[in-house]
Amino acid sequence: MPRVKDPSLAERGRASIEWARARMPVLSEIAKRFLRERPLEGIKISASMHVTKETAVLMLTLRDGGAHVFLAPSNPLSTQDDVAAALAHEGIEVYAWRSMSDSEYLWAMEECLRAGPDVTMDDGGDLTVMAHEKGYSERISGGTEETTTGVLRERALEREGRLRYPIIAVNDAETKRSFDNVYGTGQSTIDGILRATSIMIAGKWFVVAGYGYVGRGISLRARGMGAKVIVTEVDPIRALMAAMDGFMVMPMREAAKIGDIFVTATGNRDVIRAEHLSLMKDGAMLANAGHFDVEVSVRDIELMALAKRDIRENLREYLLPNGRRIYLIAGGRLVNLVAAEGHPSEVMDMSFANQALSVEFLIKRRGEIPPRVIPVPRSIDEEVARIKLRSMGIEIDVLTREQEDYLRSWH
Repeated sequence: MPRVKDPSLAERGRASIEWARARMPVLSEIAKRFLRERPLEGIKISASMHVTKETAVLMLTLRDGGAHVFLAPSNPLSTQDDVAAALAHEGIEVYAWRSMSDSEYLWAMEECLRAGPDVTMDDGGDLTVMAHEKGYSERISGGTEETTTGVLRERALEREGRLRYPIIAVNDAETKRSFDNVYGTGQSTIDGILRATSIMIAGKWFVVAGYGYVGRGISLRARGMGAKVIVTEVDPIRALMAAMDGFMVMPMREAAKIGDIFVTATGNRDVIRAEHLSLMKDGAMLANAGHFDVEVSVRDIELMALAKRDIRENLREYLLPNGRRIYLIAGGRLVNLVAAEGHPSEVMDMSFANQALSVEFLIKRRGEIPPRVIPVPRSIDEEVARIKLRSMGIEIDVLTREQEDYLRSWH
């Protein structure tokens, strides 16, 4: 049986889902086909994803395709309780409520795995890792992965020869990472910071740790709001890209002395730690846009602090031994989903269209794909882009036969 915080919130959640669906034309078109063709008839899908209105549209699309869907959160603090209630009312097996404890979070994922899924859908890799560690992986035909962090973990499983079923790296689709990661995370991260702090961005020193797709998106949005942006990196190529894009680049130990706002977006741990915290000026604000709450070392902050207090929702003040105060936003967790509502529906439309079509691909080729992390097929990526362009009223050129021949020729 589903377990949500308050079933009476279902009507409000339903309105929220409808708002998102109206802004997700690609996934809506796929849902119409799924309802007509039922390509997932009888399939069990277990998902660990942020329980938001956009995720709800994806889950209902899979249901319309004939699947029996089980849903757990991928972050204890990102669940929208009204959406969870609405999904439970619509026949989705939901085990999610906001502010779950760590043990409740793990329980929810295992409930989804106990259902005996044919396919897993993951956001961060926790569900996939649990399936492998607890012996649920044997009957699973395939899985999908939504985010950079999860892809890294699943590729590590593959390298060690422990991956038991194929995973489609949805995160790496062009219509996902070049839009969701850049524009979606850029906008929603700023949104989360503003909701938590209500500060002025313009004129402040804004430090972004990491210049991957996510870090680039955050940097661009911060600059667009008038911030003076500094990028820190460990990858020389990405550091060079940031410099060529017009951003200041320096080590974190130097940026720590300057920054007013710090955002981590690396997928690694302890990016901001004690040695940096001690250098920060009074009033510095810290946020994390990476999947897990390990990038800003909350442990170091707690050990260093002489006192702490909550200033407002999702904003905690710490008094350091040097008399300076620093502010941690959203407890160091994923700021755009804890302090805000995540990405706009319009960009999640493409990401979740890739998810739905990737699940269909896995089912059609069940047993044919070896246990590897594989890319989204180019045909799916292009189909998503074509539908999105059509929904925007945009037409593009088509190659002539002569042009196609020219591109195929070695002459």
